[in-house]
Amino acid sequence: MKLIQTIESYLSLVKFSHSVFAMPFALIGFFVASRTDQFHPLNLEILLLIVLCMITARNAAMAFNRWADRDYDSRNRRTAQREIPSGIVTPRSALIFVGLNSVAFIIFAWFINKPCFYLSPVALIIVLGYSYTKRFSWLCHVFLGLALSLAPVGAYLAVTSSFNLIPLLYGISVVSWVAGFDVLYALQDIEFDRSEKLKSIPSRFGIQKSLWISVCFHLICAAAIVTCGLLLHLEFGLSYWMGTGTLMFLILLVYQHRIISGNHLERINLAFFTTNGIASIVLAFFTILDFYF
Repeated sequence: MKLIQTIESYLSLVKFSHSVFAMPFALIGFFVASRTDQFHPLNLEILLLIVLCMITARNAAMAFNRWADRDYDSRNRRTAQREIPSGIVTPRSALIFVGLNSVAFIIFAWFINKPCFYLSPVALIIVLGYSYTKRFSWLCHVFLGLALSLAPVGAYLAVTSSFNLIPLLYGISVVSWVAGFDVLYALQDIEFDRSEKLKSIPSRFGIQKSLWISVCFHLICAAAIVTCGLLLHLEFGLSYWMGTGTLMFLILLVYQHRIISGNHLERINLAFFTTNGIASIVLAFFTILDFYF
């Protein structure tokens, strides 16, 4: 029973359920690469290693973020009950967890191919470094997007040992998509961030301007996603299913802005997790489906 509680505590620490944001884009990168590289079609061993890399890198990033922000979290009423401030997980244990996952990530990358192994420390610097960006830049939301954008690019690299325009465009879509919804999420802490002199777009520009900035990020995301769809159509003949997934993704982008306004910030969690989680899963599901049907 104690082991189960410990596992649950660490899963909660890293918000494991939020893996639905980047994982679907990693799957898109994998399947695009598998169709591009005829010498390595649908390598399930590589797919498993990609998933393990995603899990361990994200575990390290989230646990490090909770460790780095532990003092701020303890002073923020919204976050004071998180695992480290509340004493469920000690700071030392969290750092050990970060170290173990970081080492595991590098090992899994080594089993994939040399480019992934050589670039794995760079990936860790990006995903761990995000935790400190709020101290010096209100563009921290873009840094978070950059960290998650490694998913489609890295998955493509894992299969082909090379880069390609389509996964790079998916990376751009992830950067702008994540930055857009992270701006909305940060609206909850606007007063706290200002009092602690933490940088964010809401604390810098206020609620109404932040809502419009989020819209601009998501317009960039929409343009990148549509461009990816056109390229997939031209290169692989994808059409109906991929188009359906793209349209549903765009509708959900619009929906999250419709349900949030300066007077309805209580809906942020609905927009942040539910809407965006569904959007990424739907896009990946229908895009991958189109490769086979």
